[in-house]
Amino acid sequence: MNTQVTLAGVTFKNPVMTASGTFGSGMEYSEFIDLSRLGAVVTKGVANVPWPGNPVPRVAEVYGGMLNAIGLQNPGVDVFLKRDIPFLKQYDTKIIVNVCGKTVADYVEVVERLGEEPAIAMLEINVSCPNVKEGAIAFGQNADALSDITREIKSHAKQPVIMKLSPNVTDITEMAKAAEAAGADALSLINTITGMKIDIHRRKFVLANKTGGMSGPAIKPVAVRMVYQAAHAVKIPVIGMGGISNADDAIEFLLAGASAVSVGAMNFVNPYTTVEVAEGIRDYMEKYHIENVTDLIGAVE
Repeated sequence: MNTQVTLAGVTFKNPVMTASGTFGSGMEYSEFIDLSRLGAVVTKGVANVPWPGNPVPRVAEVYGGMLNAIGLQNPGVDVFLKRDIPFLKQYDTKIIVNVCGKTVADYVEVVERLGEEPAIAMLEINVSCPNVKEGAIAFGQNADALSDITREIKSHAKQPVIMKLSPNVTDITEMAKAAEAAGADALSLINTITGMKIDIHRRKFVLANKTGGMSGPAIKPVAVRMVYQAAHAVKIPVIGMGGISNADDAIEFLLAGASAVSVGAMNFVNPYTTVEVAEGIRDYMEKYHIENVTDLIGAVE
């Protein structure tokens, strides 16, 4: 059975990846699983300078998932290239680096630095970041802003570019088409859904940031619907994520039109989830006599 998938000219041994922000840069999980068994490790967001993140408390459990307002805390691109890339290069897995920033220039600076590292297979651009020059509206919530940043990043990137779309929009297909038209090589979705939790006894917000991004099993039906819509609106490949807990969930995304999948919040619950999903997809293929995993992509009737 062939579990390989190819996205924008990059071939992965299987369609299972890690969702950015839930797996560090792989080091933290390497004591649990062999990273070489994954299609790709998608790193936590990397900025041009170190980001301290938001004040605590910044994580809260909610029914069917979790809220986080970490604020994309990261040590910056210099530390990342010196520490994390050499570690990941030890493994037979593709490296996808998630990039974040506050201005287009911030993103471009990181993209240019990452272009000097041939071990990086693809870049994933987090457009759910607030655009500080445009009143802190996220790049991914305005089609024109999304087009502009996609076009600018593509003009500087040495690696294929994945635009990670926010679900906090009226029409996900408008955003998917805007990214594709501006030159994106692939899309990944969904990022977290904005949520809130209030402590009724203290009558205070549970998160210091008041709102946070919701992830986990409860968002999966929304994610599957958006992946289906996006995959059928564009010709470039889509990486599906949002509430994947097991192989059945992952297969649902593939059938909806995703060319690959990313496991996120479940990494916190069960650090073996990614490998279990990869094995489960193979078992499903064996059960239904499917020779190529690509035959599942968009095969829902």
